Amino acid sequence: MDRRDFIKQSSLAAVGGLLAAAPFDKMAAMSMDSMPEMNNTKQDRKMKVLLINGSPHAKGNTFVALSEAAKTLEQQGIEAEIAHIGVRAIRGCIACNQCHARQLGKCVFQDDICNSLIEKMAGADALVVGSPVYYGQPNGSVLSLVQRIFYSAGDKVRNKPAAAVCVCRRGGATAAFQTLNMPFQMMNMPVVSSQYWNIVYGMSEGEASLDKEGLQTMRTMANNMAWLLKKIHAGGNPDYPQREQQQPMNFIR
Repeated sequence: MDRRDFIKQSSLAAVGGLLAAAPFDKMAAMSMDSMPEMNNTKQDRKMKVLLINGSPHAKGNTFVALSEAAKTLEQQGIEAEIAHIGVRAIRGCIACNQCHARQLGKCVFQDDICNSLIEKMAGADALVVGSPVYYGQPNGSVLSLVQRIFYSAGDKVRNKPAAAVCVCRRGGATAAFQTLNMPFQMMNMPVVSSQYWNIVYGMSEGEASLDKEGLQTMRTMANNMAWLLKKIHAGGNPDYPQREQQQPMNFIR
């Protein structure tokens, strides 16, 4: 055996000894690190949209409108969950600020659906809030929920695409639609548009299914949301812009 062969065989034996001595879990980690395409990443997770049904009627016209959007999202390969707010009393924010002072990441009150929706929002990539129109405004219960969710758990919604949907018998939908959209803009949430304002018409339960243009508006909005989500998550992790630190200023000093 010449010197070159001796060095080669000695090196192979040394490598073999190291592999034999290495714990199995470390070897497995080494193998997985060498094959990044097999690692689980956020890109492998199916994207999800949370749709909040802010009507007291679980299967009413707001549900019809949201279902059309949800069906379109599913067709685009995006999971969609419709969460009904129910008919139980929902608290309004009392400005106690305990959610921030105690760094809870949720509302201090546990006796309604608010924190359950915060948990759902934490696992969602986008949000749709739907409401019937009452006196030219969204349902008061869903407004209370949005205010408490956004204030106590803003990190769960910030930067995520959002859309509002309003359902009415005749008028007031544009004012309610504007009201629902305003919190999105304060949370740096891209507002997803459609071919028209996200409005569907109907009075009796199920009547919204006859509003062909309204349902088409829901499908267009959902397709736009799916397109935007795919662009944001194209690299595996959300591609959100860098933000300046907020500089709040009061007018009265």
